[in-house]
Amino acid sequence: MRLLSILLGLLLLTACIPPSDTQLRMEMDLEQMKRRLAQLEVQKTDAVTSGSAEGDQLQRQVAELQAGLDNLRVEYQSINGRLDDLNRDNRQLADDLQLIKDDLGLQLSSLLSSVEELEQRPVTAETVSPPAVAESLKAPEETAEQLYQRALDKIRKEERFAEGRQLLETFSAKYPQHELYVNALYWSGEALYGEKKYELAILQLQDVISKYAKHPKAPAAMLKQGLAFNALGDGRNARTTMQKLLDEYPDSAQAKMAKKFLEQ
Repeated sequence: MRLLSILLGLLLLTACIPPSDTQLRMEMDLEQMKRRLAQLEVQKTDAVTSGSAEGDQLQRQVAELQAGLDNLRVEYQSINGRLDDLNRDNRQLADDLQLIKDDLGLQLSSLLSSVEELEQRPVTAETVSPPAVAESLKAPEETAEQLYQRALDKIRKEERFAEGRQLLETFSAKYPQHELYVNALYWSGEALYGEKKYELAILQLQDVISKYAKHPKAPAAMLKQGLAFNALGDGRNARTTMQKLLDEYPDSAQAKMAKKFLEQ
């Protein structure tokens, strides 16, 4: 409340600036100079008409006075300009202070409401339980699908086969009943193939072939297994595996690739 009172006082002090003594004095001097100049103009006109030497003197005085008046006008305009700038700055300051005051008022109201709520709430073990607060602040746990996709991205997009395979092993251990479990087994074999660990890839892919023969990934596992045999230089087992693929999954997309391999 004390801070708000101070801010209100500042607003009242800075809302406007009355004309200064210098400004009032300048205005009076200007008016006096105008009257004197008007009088001299009349005297000059009369003197020029009469052709007296006094006319030349008056003309010089009028010129000097005119120059002084011009200077005074320039100075007056300069002072007015500075005063206008100062008034604008003070208006801006007043606006800024008002915004600060409003913001502080909202914060204060919020704090007061929180304090009142805490004062009215009975203190219980549940109210001050740190584990409950910590639990609410935890980041949301990664879902099974998100873990699987992250592993797949590392294998297919980033070609970081070992990292992707480790993530798939984590997935398989945590979610053995998940519908993507067999896919995870297959892609683990793909990752081993990418690491050039062909013997391990053959064994991994055999799990898919023998345990999940009706799964859509089975023909893909058999094709990759044949390629792994071929990469090891074991052409006989490679061709045997490809022929088995043709026999057991003749309508699969992988069968066409196996046929091309056998025709080489």
